[in-house]
Order: sequence, then structure tokens, then C-alpha cells
Amino acid sequence: MFDLSGRVALVTGAGQNTGAGIARLLAARGAAVGVNDLVASRAEEVTESIRQAGGQAIAAAFDVTNQDAVRAGVEQVGLELAPVDILVNNAGVPEAMTIDRFQDTSPDMWKRFIDLNLYGVLHCTRAVIDGMCERGSGRVITISSGAGQVGLSLGVAAYGAGKGGAIAFMRHLAMEVARQGVTANTLALGTMAHVGDAEVLERVARSVPVGRLGEPEDVAAAVLFLASDESSWMTGQTIGLNGGSVTT
Repeated sequence: MFDLSGRVALVTGAGQNTGAGIARLLAARGAAVGVNDLVASRAEEVTESIRQAGGQAIAAAFDVTNQDAVRAGVEQVGLELAPVDILVNNAGVPEAMTIDRFQDTSPDMWKRFIDLNLYGVLHCTRAVIDGMCERGSGRVITISSGAGQVGLSLGVAAYGAGKGGAIAFMRHLAMEVARQGVTANTLALGTMAHVGDAEVLERVARSVPVGRLGEPEDVAAAVLFLASDESSWMTGQTIGLNGGSVTT
């Protein structure tokens, strides 16, 4: 089960943390992986680790908020590996992200979150979806957040707006491409162990029903299922991956 041999995956924001974990597991299960990151050195480091483990990968450094750069990056993956069968929209946390009340923010600050969390997903999906539909097979998986589903008092309104927009987009996309053999699903993550101040994370962990925060391996395992043939009857879904913090 969950064999991805012969498939090509593009994982955005895969130069560190959750994205790196996703890229490594997909490669371990047989996929050739395009490792994207805004920072080329990070993409190259993860690519090398995949190769050292016996997998196949290339580094594809580009900015997902730049439509032309996305197109060029997807073309690079297609030329060096093959057309993308699995897209994982993981890039989503701006560099030096800050927590601010909406009243203390400005349109320039909102733009960072909307460009990355919504337009980044739109750009990358648009670059691969035609090919997937033409071939009659494909997986689009977007990593979102519980902040896109429920209101929080933390000061992440603009971030939540971008994540919520991506969730809505994926639901509509799923309906449009289902008959072409393409599925589109979203993972709404809870708090991850590597994001934020250690003291704050320790307090948050105590409030999570399962008693711990998320790890890259948790997300990678869910992505593996959604990327596989075994998930072919699942589309248009937003799956909470949060240790029970948000239930539906």
C-alpha cells in the first residue's frame, strides 16, 4: 500500500520542517520529488538528504507568489524528472512571521499572508492542473491550518484569511476536476512543535487532547495517504490534523 513508484511530486516550502518531512517520506515511498523552497540552499540540502537515502529528487528554488517563477519551476521539474503527478502546497508561513492584532496591522502586512497562503496555492495549482487532467490522474494536497476554520484570539486574522481562502478554493477545485481523475484535499494543521517560542509551545501542548504538538512525520503520513491510489475516493475534504484541538 501507499506505493508512489513512478510518480513525480512537487512539494513547496520543502526546505525545512514540515515540508522537508513530507518530501523525504514521499521519496522513500518511491516518488521522484521536486523540492521547492524560497531559499535555494535549503532546497538543495533536503534534496541531497533524499539522494543520500537512495531516493530521487531535484532542488527547485522559486517564490510561489511569483506566477512566472512558478511556471518556470514546474517546467524545470517536468524536464528533469517528469510532469507533476502530486502537488503538495505546503509553503505558507512568511519569513519572520509576527503575531499582531488586526487593529495593529496594515494592508501591506495583509498582502504577505494572502499572497503566500492563497495566491501561492493558486499559482502552483494552475501550473500543474491542466497536465493532470489531460493525463487523467493527479493529486493536489494543500497544507492549511485550523486558523482557516475557527476564530482565534492570537492575532492571526490575516493569516487565517489566507488559509481559509485556500480551503474554499480546494473544495471548488475538487468538484471541477473529479471526473478527470484528479483529487483535491486539504490538511488543516494544529500547532506544530517547531513553530514559535518554546515556553509558549509547552503551554499549548498541555491543552492538546493527545498531549503533544504536531511533528513533520504526522503531516507526512497524512500526505502520503492523500497522494496514494488508496485515497482515490476522497476528494474535496478538509481533514483536521491537530491532536484533537479542533473537532467537527
